Amino acid sequence: MKFFGREMELNELRKVRERSQEKSRFTVLTGRRRVGKTELSRKAFDDGETPYLNLPITRQPEVTLCAQLQEEAERVLHLGIHGTCTRFGELFRELMKEAERRPFTLVIDEFQEFDRTNPGVYGDIQHIWDEYHNKTKLNLVVNGSVNRLMNKIFFDDSQPLYGRNTGTLMLKPFGPALLKEIFRFHKPDYSNSDLLALWTVSGGVARYVDMMMSARAFTRAEMLEEIFSPLSAYIPEGRTILADEFGPDYGTYFALLAAISTGQTTSAEMKNLIGTEVGGFLSRLEDQYSIVVKKQPIFERSVAKNAHFQIDDCFFRFWFRFVHKLRYLDELGRRDRMRDIAERDFDSFSGYALERYFAAKFAEDRVCTRIGGWWDRKGENEIDIVSEDEVDGTLGFYEVKVDPRRFDADRLKMKTDAFFLKNPGKRDMRTTTGLLSLADM
Repeated sequence: MKFFGREMELNELRKVRERSQEKSRFTVLTGRRRVGKTELSRKAFDDGETPYLNLPITRQPEVTLCAQLQEEAERVLHLGIHGTCTRFGELFRELMKEAERRPFTLVIDEFQEFDRTNPGVYGDIQHIWDEYHNKTKLNLVVNGSVNRLMNKIFFDDSQPLYGRNTGTLMLKPFGPALLKEIFRFHKPDYSNSDLLALWTVSGGVARYVDMMMSARAFTRAEMLEEIFSPLSAYIPEGRTILADEFGPDYGTYFALLAAISTGQTTSAEMKNLIGTEVGGFLSRLEDQYSIVVKKQPIFERSVAKNAHFQIDDCFFRFWFRFVHKLRYLDELGRRDRMRDIAERDFDSFSGYALERYFAAKFAEDRVCTRIGGWWDRKGENEIDIVSEDEVDGTLGFYEVKVDPRRFDADRLKMKTDAFFLKNPGKRDMRTTTGLLSLADM
């Protein structure tokens, strides 16, 4: 796929490369799988400014892996290493010695995979980095996509590489503006309905956007056809990624996400379903894995009774609802029926995705300083989006509807009145109310 956007990330990575020509730098580049970390690194560094070496870490014996990585290092940097390195630490020392002689960039892809190959590698890297980094000119960038392991490696103070990185960059999915640019490049006359479909099934994650654009799946029907095709790469994705992410606790996390996807969104409901305390698991799903978000009414101070958990990642929301939940049909070889059910339920299902789209758009356009939803504890009044601009002193109240005919202005007025009863300190702010629909995308 043609490379789009990412100007801020490219600029930051290239700044780090410049600084590394005075003294070595160690950058951690993270982000969910398939978000485009490897392509970003290649775009930032493979431009002829300085030598660029990419070493992908794969699951195989360290001896075999090192032989492959040494061959690549010698090809790119023309190193003259005597003998064959059997441990990654040996190869890393040779690379640091080379960085004494000249500056270059070393990107290590899927850095967390050393945890499975040989966790002792992290200690080796720490000792060698401490010995050489003040006298070398290496731009070291490590990419990792398993949050659980990357957090452990760099942010657990009991680990050898704790505090060694000089910077961290989190790569996020494409935002609304960039997603529209990509769609417009491939299909200039796309409709907003199709844009919503692309957002709903991809969440702006580069791999899934590319999957649809490469297949020329530009309409909702074409996207669903691609997802549920016999050769679909989309269907096995969820289980593959999450099994890697969650490790031995895979089953519990999977059960929680499946429960949330079917509407059991409070911790009490999930505890009853799972039969055990779920607070720690939910906290990790939110803080470490960034898959769920704890939603509570905006401006609410209590974080307990009125909180609901939602799957915040659009891909996983779709995957749990229409792939995991319907896996019995897949076992029967009836992906056609899975597609039909997704088509039947798409309009109601995509409503939440449209809310997330506008929340992302508001943040991207910098039109607010705080954004969220609001509802009362009885569930009688709910406002999809409440935005606050603390600089201008304004509040916005919006209903989000895929079908604008369902918008009721009088009903929204009643809900805002209920909001002010609960939040009287906000009454003096200037307010805007209205509808957000496909036309506003």
